[in-house]
Amino acid sequence: MNDDQLLRYSRHILLPQLDIKGQQKLLDAHVMIVGLGGLGSPVSTYLAAAGVGRLTLADDDVVELSNLQRQVVHSEAQIGNNKVNSAAERLKALNADVELSLIDRRLDKAGLFEATRDVDVLVDCSDNFATRFLLNEISQQQQLPLVSGAAIRFEGQVTVYDPRQPGRPCYRCLYEDKGELEETCSESGILAPILSVIGGIQAVETLKLLAGIGDSLAGRLLILDAFSMSWREIKMKQDPTCPVCNKTAE
Repeated sequence: MNDDQLLRYSRHILLPQLDIKGQQKLLDAHVMIVGLGGLGSPVSTYLAAAGVGRLTLADDDVVELSNLQRQVVHSEAQIGNNKVNSAAERLKALNADVELSLIDRRLDKAGLFEATRDVDVLVDCSDNFATRFLLNEISQQQQLPLVSGAAIRFEGQVTVYDPRQPGRPCYRCLYEDKGELEETCSESGILAPILSVIGGIQAVETLKLLAGIGDSLAGRLLILDAFSMSWREIKMKQDPTCPVCNKTAE
């Protein structure tokens, strides 16, 4: 770690739980963020600022005017551009030392498997069930921690699925893959700052996993009701019949 890095990350280094060794782990780490929208904006910004050495950004969408109410990594000048390119420009301006890999297309299962071979933490900032179920499968196959967040209207939720911990549930334990329709922000609305709250927690959990500190949200689901500004915590258990994470169900 050079002198500039010691100064840049000095507030991290002052934390006895993190220190220089923990910051070095962040600098050596590789995180993949899927979705550069409302959740991916704060996640990518905080991880870049925190000094995560390599970020892979994946999103096949382009920036639209209606995104700017909540997707704060983008700007008016980027309307019409790919979200990964737009985000990369912002993140490079924030921290030029961060290595960025950009994927501007939708990956199938084989593509995701290949893209996550050397990833340390996978962050799900997507907005649809199909992608979430696919990322969950990849997480289990690669034994890769998955930091999951979602938000709509005045509500948000966040958790960690960590297949390295025996007996922990996966996304499929909570939600059945029935191909049902889902609500979206474009249909139901979203209060913009809620995405920064949930995305910020996703960033915190990611940094903790990378540095190997603290207790993660694995096995616990945090639910935010911002209208009453209240939090609930739900303990989650592995589904004994889950076809994804419970091998005895096969």
